[in-house]
Amino acid sequence: MISIDDFKKIELKTAKIIQAEHVEGSEKLLKLRVTLGDEERQIIAGIGKYYEPDDLVSKNIVVVANLEPKTLAGEESQGMLLAATDLVGGEPVIISPIKETAAGSIIK
Repeated sequence: MISIDDFKKIELKTAKIIQAEHVEGSEKLLKLRVTLGDEERQIIAGIGKYYEPDDLVSKNIVVVANLEPKTLAGEESQGMLLAATDLVGGEPVIISPIKETAAGSIIK
């Protein structure tokens, strides 16, 4: 269990995917270029076995925006997208707002 104060430290925002491609040499990792409204970031996500890059462009997603950058397969990831694990197939299901939201909207 974490306290509400710890939870409040997590900065969740909406983002729009503006570019997506496979990370060279990995069938699991995708390199996503996202906009958070006032800035662009690169996010590396382990969803490449389940999503085609072209299908993700222009989609709205939810990201953890205040994680320290991490290098994965030689690429810097500047955040993390949120996904649920499907209980039936075990596949990741990207979390997305039901309604169109401006990139960078804060999730409370």
